[in-house]
Amino acid sequence: MAELKASMAGSVWKIVANEGQSVTDGEDIVILESMKMEIPIAAEGAGTIKELKVNEGDFVNEGDVLAVIE
Repeated sequence: MAELKASMAGSVWKIVANEGQSVTDGEDIVILESMKMEIPIAAEGAGTIKELKVNEGDFVNEGDVLAVIE
């Protein structure tokens, strides 16, 4: 099981994947907006999204868990 964490503080602009969805290494899961830039956060390995910990519009800090992938 792996935790996908925010690489910087920002708002969750868009959630690209759904719980239960299979993802591949490097596939975008969440897109953050910070300093008027869109920052895609990608899976760091293949697996299935067990749980999304955020909703669109949420503010997150660097290191916050966005999703759990197993």
